Amino acid sequence: MKIQPRIRNNMCLTAHPDGCREQVREQIAYVTSQPSIRGPKRILIVGASNGYGLAARIVSAFSCGAATAGVFLEKPGSARRTATVGWYNNLAFEQEAHDSGLVAFSVNGDSFSREIKEETIQRLRDEMGPVDCVLYSIAAPRRIDADTGEMYSSVVKPIGQRFLGKTVDIKTGALSDVVAESATEDEIQETVKVMGGEDWMDWIEALHNQNMLSRGAATLALSYVGPSITAPIYRDGTMGRAKQHLEATADSINRRFVDHDVRATISVNKALVTRASAVIPSVTLYISLLYAVMKRKGLHEGCIQQMYRLFRDYLYSANPKPLDAEGRIRLDDWEMREDVQHEVAALWQQIIDTSPRHVSEIDEFRSEFLRHHGFEMPGVDYDQEVEIT
Repeated sequence: MKIQPRIRNNMCLTAHPDGCREQVREQIAYVTSQPSIRGPKRILIVGASNGYGLAARIVSAFSCGAATAGVFLEKPGSARRTATVGWYNNLAFEQEAHDSGLVAFSVNGDSFSREIKEETIQRLRDEMGPVDCVLYSIAAPRRIDADTGEMYSSVVKPIGQRFLGKTVDIKTGALSDVVAESATEDEIQETVKVMGGEDWMDWIEALHNQNMLSRGAATLALSYVGPSITAPIYRDGTMGRAKQHLEATADSINRRFVDHDVRATISVNKALVTRASAVIPSVTLYISLLYAVMKRKGLHEGCIQQMYRLFRDYLYSANPKPLDAEGRIRLDDWEMREDVQHEVAALWQQIIDTSPRHVSEIDEFRSEFLRHHGFEMPGVDYDQEVEIT
């Protein structure tokens, strides 16, 4: 089958296996071109098939030489439909890891479920041993409670007020108004249930109870703060409430497992093109402008650069860089620089004032969005038919 990108409502419905493989290889090439890091020996990454989770797995394996276990929920291809992008990413990662003599295994399933936790722990026992690092990087639309069977859904909504903003179509660059009604209390609580820190704690408890968590292990979850421009729909909204719960969970883990010397940390990362960020009102526009400014200033980083810097400068540095006042790692430091935010805000205001029909800065977002799904990768012949299963 010849595969072309199909974008609908800022979601890409197809993925290209050859392009995904090249994207993974490109990230590996970046990591191996940098000095190696004396990092973890055995790491578990929950949410390992895309974005930051995949990049952290690549850094762990190809810079630190770690054995890696990845957990994710992805779908294989069929006769009529391509696999999900994470499915192809993982196939490529495991092939490259095994070819390099690295230990790597993956578990595909609902990471919220008790069954997947048990399967993962059993495979750790059989194939790797206790992990010395756990990275939690889940972005999910829903969760089934393992105890009650009740389903919870996450939403991206403001809290306490209606949100009026701008959104941009990735495919066409067309600018349009967007309205989001204030979240109900049930929607807030469900979003926290899905995207907060409860499942992170469940993973650490399960690993600890089965003696699959090394003494002195590090565990990390990823968060985002962002600027005042996106605060009403993100940090001050339902997603921000979930991130606050996630961040508070780090303190809970540190207190609960103090006798085991577990070190839980939050990393606040840069806004990047992901499948999740592409559908958040106003965030697509903000990231488009942010990319334009940061690339012009030579400050732009992708997922792999961010994760390499995380391991090199913070998690496994002999002299780690300082944390913020809340004890968090701030990998969004370049994004939040005053000069960067000043220029982004000026571009934003210009768009608000003039309401152009087309936002030219979307081109950078679109290009990375397509590359994320295996398209527009150098060296890939997209006119060739490929196997999609």
